Amino acid sequence: MNHSQFRALFPALGQRIWLDTPGAPPAALPVTAALTRALEDWSGGTFDWLHWDGAAARARELFADYLGVAPGTVATLGSLSEAAATVASTISVGEIVVAEDEFRSNLYPWMRLLGDDVRVRVVPRVAGLSRTDVLLDAIGPDTALVAVSEVITLDGERVDLPALRRATDDAGARLFVNVTQTLGVLDSRLDELAADYVAVHGYKWMLCPRGTAWLVVRPDRVADLRPLAPSWKSTGSPQGYFGGGYREASDASRCDTSPAWFSWVGAEAALSVLSELDRDLTQRHTLRLSARFREQATALGCRDANQGAASHIVAVDVPDGVRTAESLRRHGVVATVTGNRLRVGFHFFNNDDDLEVVVDAIRHAS
Repeated sequence: MNHSQFRALFPALGQRIWLDTPGAPPAALPVTAALTRALEDWSGGTFDWLHWDGAAARARELFADYLGVAPGTVATLGSLSEAAATVASTISVGEIVVAEDEFRSNLYPWMRLLGDDVRVRVVPRVAGLSRTDVLLDAIGPDTALVAVSEVITLDGERVDLPALRRATDDAGARLFVNVTQTLGVLDSRLDELAADYVAVHGYKWMLCPRGTAWLVVRPDRVADLRPLAPSWKSTGSPQGYFGGGYREASDASRCDTSPAWFSWVGAEAALSVLSELDRDLTQRHTLRLSARFREQATALGCRDANQGAASHIVAVDVPDGVRTAESLRRHGVVATVTGNRLRVGFHFFNNDDDLEVVVDAIRHAS
């Protein structure tokens, strides 16, 4: 699927310049079509709930194929925090390292572990240093696990995952990576990274409805995991409903949580779309747009908030007194403005015209 074909799947782009995928994207037609069929079947009483219920398992297969991993290493969950909390429950001793400005769904599950045997080192940011640098400096012989997001929307820094993998390997520590803000757009070479755990909530760059998340576990770590909320979904096949002795699946599906049916119906459709995109082309396209935006916004007096490597997400501080939000609305641009910070994110459906409009909105803000 080329850029024009992909862009045509998003009707909202005919009315708006959408640069707020870091928050959530507009819906793709195949996803809304799948959800509409489900709603019509529900309304008409013609649905098969077992088919809906199987959407999470089918999405697992598609997701595993997308990443190039074995389906048995993938758990289907409802959120990133569930994935982090599932892994956190395996830590009984040592120090967990996490940056102080991490997204809370990848911060609070670790902080809750603080106790006599588990220490949580919340690493403060240092002016002039990247998030990568401060995390690398914090890794030591007592480190049990490093939890990191490849990109967070606070500043758009792309963390150096290979450097963190080398450092955690040297320390004998595990690596938990949140790719919620990158998977679907950037090619993180996760197969080469060999992180112990990779988690993603699919409702951003993967175009899924909210409530669809995956936890990928390195094969040698699968046996360590236990379900956060055991249920009829954590038993493996055959699944039963009533009674019986306690049992768990032999693979990562033991950590599955009971699926929100419609969310997974949409996820199945979204993954079918993503599988048709060329990852290298998608990454080159989005990074080119973000680099051009960064350059032009800086030329207009904005300050880049990123102290590390660039990504497809750019956060800039606009000059004091500039009413950026009002100008963006006038120009039909959907982005996020908090205080004097403007955040934009470029998906594969964005183009150079979108870039020019948002730069023009900054130029004419007053």
